[in-house]
Amino acid sequence: MVAIREQPAAEPENFATDPAARQLCGPLHAGRRSSYAQKPIPRKIRKAYSRPPGERLPKSVSTESVSTKNLTVATTGASGALFLREFLRAVEQDSRIATINFIASDSALRVMAEELELKGRNNLVQQLLGKASKKIHLQSNADIGANIASGSYPSDAMVVLPCSVGTLARIANGVAAQLIERAADVCLKEKRPLVLCVRETPLSKIHIRNMYRAADAGATIYPVIPTFYNHPDGFDEMARQFAYRVLAHIGLPNPNAYTWKG
Repeated sequence: MVAIREQPAAEPENFATDPAARQLCGPLHAGRRSSYAQKPIPRKIRKAYSRPPGERLPKSVSTESVSTKNLTVATTGASGALFLREFLRAVEQDSRIATINFIASDSALRVMAEELELKGRNNLVQQLLGKASKKIHLQSNADIGANIASGSYPSDAMVVLPCSVGTLARIANGVAAQLIERAADVCLKEKRPLVLCVRETPLSKIHIRNMYRAADAGATIYPVIPTFYNHPDGFDEMARQFAYRVLAHIGLPNPNAYTWKG
């Protein structure tokens, strides 16, 4: 009887043939992880952050053990500047978020002047938060060469709040003449989360078609529709809870978010 020697599992054809690379990665075997593979996320953290949107985090889970995020936040000329302010306050206080690149269109400045009585672009972040911020960086909408205009820049998600139907139309149709639309276009092509908090009523067929186009390309249409079943104390609380829901949608649930118990 002829003995058959068991052959080792074949390595992928594209596996590095360089000796230095083999020494770094080690040989590949069926069912075995390469030593170069990323370490798995701890089970307790993975379970906590895979919870349904809006569900509170357990007190035993520390947000410091989760890798920090890099967000892009844009605001446009639609009404609802209060929702933007509460969203920026939430991300400013969130230790899981390391950097926020913030863009405000010229039309957004007009809306913020009317609704929040802000004055001009100077110290805009400080005007919104009531204090200076080290992690919110204001970008010029005209700077098409900014860091977030490139897919090589590691932005984890982008939120446009509020999103005018004009901005929606340009994003949906790939018209990226300004930084807001270009940054959104980058998220779509790189398959990154893009949340468009559209604020308009009533909606024309053009608006609805553009929402469909943006959603079909990979964006999330997240209309500025607050909740009332939680009996908010006022406009600020209403906007704050909406901000928490948007954060939960991009994988950053806030422990202060209201959760419906049934």
